[in-house]
Amino acid sequence: MTQPTLIRRVPAHLNTALDLAARTVPVLPLRAGKVPFGNCPACRDNACGGRPNMKTPGPCHCPRPCHGWAAATTDPTALRSREWERLWREAAAVAYHPGGAGLTVVDLDDTAAVTWARRTLPPTRTVLTTRGEHWVYRGAMQSANAVRAGVDIKSRMSYARWLGPGTGTMTDLPDTVRGLVVKGSPALPPAPRIVSVPTRPGGGECRHRTPAYLERGIAMAEQQITQATSAVHATAYRTFLAVLSAHGRCGCLTDTHIGRLFAAAQGKGESLRHCTDAWTNARTALGM
Repeated sequence: MTQPTLIRRVPAHLNTALDLAARTVPVLPLRAGKVPFGNCPACRDNACGGRPNMKTPGPCHCPRPCHGWAAATTDPTALRSREWERLWREAAAVAYHPGGAGLTVVDLDDTAAVTWARRTLPPTRTVLTTRGEHWVYRGAMQSANAVRAGVDIKSRMSYARWLGPGTGTMTDLPDTVRGLVVKGSPALPPAPRIVSVPTRPGGGECRHRTPAYLERGIAMAEQQITQATSAVHATAYRTFLAVLSAHGRCGCLTDTHIGRLFAAAQGKGESLRHCTDAWTNARTALGM
């Protein structure tokens, strides 16, 4: 008796990814929390030599999509490989690399941001999101978070969740959008006020003012956030709480330090508003 042929069902997210790749849109899977799959053990902490902050992952030849946005590809063979197929089955969503497709996404996170865009930016293709809208323009540019309240720019070296083709006619990237990104660090909200105590109770110089001590603490905090594989918001809150507990009362923290912590959390999918809420809640818990 002839045995029935087993047919492997293709994950729905993989079908979506293959369709986008066929239209030259680089794609990658997202896990729960709208974040990419983490580096595999061989690539942990970029031990493989990969450089996710660059346009290509570097010399790493890892077959898994473990370099964030830089793993995005249009290669159907890679997308169908066993290593990737398992992740597509675990994936919660599909993401794409706008800059790799020659696009820029203006991510409007709330109603106020959408209202601002409608008054300020030229119309283009619009995609509804959970809380706001994605405005998609033809043309690539530098990415940046929090260019203004509730507005992120996703293009080069960034990814955006695929939520459908949207509506409207896509137009060219206007100078108005390019002008939102100031050369240098992404704009962040004014840092919460830190209670400044220049000396320790005993009159000695605050130990936190040792550059290496403070730098090590901030670097460890960034690492804790970026290596979180789940409960990113809770991880960010606990990390903010620890940083404030150790450094918040001595006047050591600067806008730059706080900006690094916010950037790490935003890199894992947290919105600026959620970062600000977590920071405020941590300060409140410590009585600051």
